[in-house]
Amino acid sequence: MHLRHLHLRQFRNYLDQKVNFDAAKTILVGDNAQGKSNLLESVELLSTLKSHRVSRDRDLILDGKPAGQIQANLERQVGNIELTLTVRSQGRRTVAVNGETLRRHLDFLSILNVVQFSSLDLDLVRGGPEVRRHWLDRLLVQLEPVYAHILQQYNQVLRQRNALLKQMRQQKMAAETTGSINSISPQELALWDAQLATTGARVIRRRKRVLQRLAPLASEWHRAIAGNMEVLQMEYLANVMVDSKELIIQDSLEGVRQAFLEKIKVRAIAEQYQGTTVVGPHRDDVAFTINDTPARQYASQGQQRTLVLALKLAELQLIEQVVTEPPLLLLDDVLAELDLHRQNQLLEAITDRFQTLITTTHLGCFDGQWLQDTQILSVRSGEISYFLDF
Repeated sequence: MHLRHLHLRQFRNYLDQKVNFDAAKTILVGDNAQGKSNLLESVELLSTLKSHRVSRDRDLILDGKPAGQIQANLERQVGNIELTLTVRSQGRRTVAVNGETLRRHLDFLSILNVVQFSSLDLDLVRGGPEVRRHWLDRLLVQLEPVYAHILQQYNQVLRQRNALLKQMRQQKMAAETTGSINSISPQELALWDAQLATTGARVIRRRKRVLQRLAPLASEWHRAIAGNMEVLQMEYLANVMVDSKELIIQDSLEGVRQAFLEKIKVRAIAEQYQGTTVVGPHRDDVAFTINDTPARQYASQGQQRTLVLALKLAELQLIEQVVTEPPLLLLDDVLAELDLHRQNQLLEAITDRFQTLITTTHLGCFDGQWLQDTQILSVRSGEISYFLDF
């Protein structure tokens, strides 16, 4: 898998910029706020159709322009593929493959596979549970594009059920003061309970399954970086726990769904009091431990960096195993966050096996030998040129 060409039109601070990627490794050099991260963001969008920086399409478009476009030429084992994403300040975005507009965005996902590593990823350890859930979800979309549809279904049901619970709470409060009768029947809520349990069970099982596959890979990378004195373990902390003694039922979709419905019954009073859904994978978390000690509370900054680096290298390995081609690696100003030992571990792992795009403000952290086989580009005010001064 190799990204050969990228064309940005009215995207972020790029007016009309073409870039050819002639080597396995490309370094984008420039001061802050010049457009380096914007270019990596465009590649991320072509892979997952999501940005980790903004949620609105109009924020991706050059100021004052009605639309922006990202076009790429990708070389894969099946042949060359042209990808196009058009975002609009007003109106829906469109995607196309080889010039043909796709009706379903799901068919566009993961044609280009990427792993992104930035300084923001340190929040995987020290941030809140939502950071770790989003990380797992992004990885799952890379491995199983249909998961994007499953997660969307769950979130839609969750919004509808939350709206109903909020309405029930408001009516209950009104009834206490006016004596009016609640107009929402328990049967109406039960319909949403069933849908929430069905869609939520699919999310839970896929998240647990991918973490089980990722965990041993991450542990091996962590051991290689930190040495045998530190052991990394990770566990999916599901809000819905299955306590069945029958393993066949426990591991089945139906087993998780039944446990989901049982917990909804247990928490019914709390949900109606709070006016929101408190049961489901939107409350799940991932626990990282180093030598059986919670990493979030007790890991040093160096240990946190080692943990995240191990996770990212494990992502690369797992995606390559599943899609049978090495994904792209996007390193957004992350080397400055790593000490020399961790930098060397990362750069040695990359070699020429993964096409890598790296942003940096200077080249001082790179070995001269490593730079010889690397394409170096200068980024200044949304314009890219070959870097000559090194």
